[in-house]
Amino acid sequence: MQLSRSLPKEWDVEVLFAEDGREALEVIVKEAPSLMFLDLNMPIMDGYETLEEINEQSLDVTVIVVSGDIQPTAQERILGLGALYFIKKPISQDTLLDTLLDSGYYEPKQASTKQKRSTESFQSLASDSLLSNEKLFLDACQEVANVAMGRAGDLLARLLNAFIELPIPKVNHIELAELEMALQFAAQEQTVSSVCQGFIGPGVAGEALLVFNDSSFGSIAKLMKYRGELNENLELELLMDISNIIVGACLQGISDQLNISFSQGHPVVLGQHIKVPELLSKNVKHWDKTLSIEINYKIENEAINCDLLLLFTEDSIEALRQRLSYLVEDDE
Repeated sequence: MQLSRSLPKEWDVEVLFAEDGREALEVIVKEAPSLMFLDLNMPIMDGYETLEEINEQSLDVTVIVVSGDIQPTAQERILGLGALYFIKKPISQDTLLDTLLDSGYYEPKQASTKQKRSTESFQSLASDSLLSNEKLFLDACQEVANVAMGRAGDLLARLLNAFIELPIPKVNHIELAELEMALQFAAQEQTVSSVCQGFIGPGVAGEALLVFNDSSFGSIAKLMKYRGELNENLELELLMDISNIIVGACLQGISDQLNISFSQGHPVVLGQHIKVPELLSKNVKHWDKTLSIEINYKIENEAINCDLLLLFTEDSIEALRQRLSYLVEDDE
């Protein structure tokens, strides 16, 4: 929706929508569009798989990738798969216009009528208020988290000289009793180490919980070129370094999009080498019903796995709805 509104207002085109790569391929086959804007992080079939399938089926469509995954390797891969351009999220109208002009798909002198939005689900969501539509609110949170996640992934990729596998963020309202289930590590037998860092801004407050799989320490130490014996002190140093990068970049990404200035508290170690149930039983006393955003970071070809859980207080939800409404709702 945000991208659609960023297109030139008078561009005489029909705009079609798809929720994932598989649906996009069906639309291409049925409707034969000339240009497609493609995300990378999608359910069912992601952007890489979609590009591969377009090549496999020899489908005649030009692809411009628009994604929050801004890692240099991600851009190299999509261009290698035949995408014409890469545009980072959040979308900039000026960047989009320059790309369309450069590609030859849009010329101002050809513009005549307003674009047609042909997907009913888009029309209904765009006309509905984010303040009352819960699905739209959670989807908007997910999109903001997706962009913030990409920034953190890019910093981590550059630091480690590796490719970070970025998931689709999980956004849910959860109770205290559900917090353990929100963590992917909870069902596993491995031990974890964790750091928690509080944050607060105008009307919004919460905590960032980073849970690091202990089996990852050896690989992360190698990638970060740490020398010396891998003891508990070195592991703590690694944990703090990774936490500072991921938490700081994610919060900054959210801050930039929602125009919120966050103050961050000092990171606190919640535990080292313990299982998730024990970790939570010692630390959940001050957590309440919350909005959670979970991001699971993995590193390609490495046994490295960590979960970032952003927990927003219940009192923050109304302020988030108000901030997000400016990004999502139609301004026409």
